[in-house]
Amino acid sequence: MKIRILLADDHPAVLSGITHELSSVPSIVVEGVAQESGQLVELLRTTPCDVLVTDYAMPGGALGDGLTFISYLRRTFPDLKIVVFTMLDNSAVVQELSKIGVHSVLGKSHATRRLVSAIHAVYAGARYFPADDRTRPNDLHAMRSQVASDLTKRELEVVRLFVSGMSVNEIATQLNRSKQTISTQKTSAMRKLNVERDADLFRFAFETGIAVASEGSDRTPDSSSSDET
Repeated sequence: MKIRILLADDHPAVLSGITHELSSVPSIVVEGVAQESGQLVELLRTTPCDVLVTDYAMPGGALGDGLTFISYLRRTFPDLKIVVFTMLDNSAVVQELSKIGVHSVLGKSHATRRLVSAIHAVYAGARYFPADDRTRPNDLHAMRSQVASDLTKRELEVVRLFVSGMSVNEIATQLNRSKQTISTQKTSAMRKLNVERDADLFRFAFETGIAVASEGSDRTPDSSSSDET
């Protein structure tokens, strides 16, 4: 699975930093970058793209910025999946972006891992709005508890790391396990969750809140602990 993305931000340093971070994710390929709205639209018309990651405020562009420009993108490229990556912290604007069909809104204050998670989520067909963590804590807790009761601790950890953008090989290295063990645990988890494709696993993980719960959980365990299947 290779997710083709375009990045748009009016700060060159931000573009460079995000491109560098995402280049280490095996499942993501950065196909192009833009610093203003006109340049971005030209890229979208000429470059294959599965997911667009764009800032909300990019002043000075030929086609403007903000809600007006993103609405234009939704009309002009209706099949495009959009992640708005922004410093903006305004719930009313986030709600409007959701209404016009934006698939994810993520604050730049979040770790880059959250952006990787958002890209995988929207590519898989899910919607990812971390603000929902605060508005539906009881629902999320119940869903996570149900999943946790179905999966072993190791299976849950493998799923969390996988949907954060890590490959099976990378998970095996981080958890000090063999590739075969990690692959078996991933397959077992998917069977228990009744999903057959990786895309469905990503969607399930984000819609149930597993991915959100993964923050801070991917530490390397003691190598003396036994494999759990």
